[in-house]
Amino acid sequence: MATENKNLSVYDKTKIPNAKQLRFGIVVSEWNHEITEALYQGAQDALVDCGALPENVVRWNVPGSFELTFGCKKMITDQQVDAVIAIGSVIRGETSHFDFVCSATAQGIKDLNVAYNVPVIFCVLTDNTLQQAQDRSGGRHGNKGTEAAIAAIQMAVLGR
Repeated sequence: MATENKNLSVYDKTKIPNAKQLRFGIVVSEWNHEITEALYQGAQDALVDCGALPENVVRWNVPGSFELTFGCKKMITDQQVDAVIAIGSVIRGETSHFDFVCSATAQGIKDLNVAYNVPVIFCVLTDNTLQQAQDRSGGRHGNKGTEAAIAAIQMAVLGR
């Protein structure tokens, strides 16, 4: 596993640009709510820890991960943000639905990064089990939301 030897929540604050002058959008899938709320909290906490003002972090919810692409597009066009974090969680079930949702969501977020001059950070867990998702949303591997927030800061600065 890619996260086996890495804690997703660890970052060196001295190497991260100050986020005080930046505005962020976070679009959160309501599906697998326990997981996405933990990811959101990790992202929010890291942004604020790195200087982002709470009033400069806009949160929108969407029903599921498939809807993240549209939510992120609207966030970019309507909210004048410097970066967007797309938060979702897709857990493999018994059908191929998992593959379609994961692929479409990844492609949609990639398309936004190509089409717009605002970085969209992919913080969508695509796990085989609920335990794997829990491990990556504040459990034994840390919090992918934290990692996504750090990437959002770095990419927002790059985009300016």
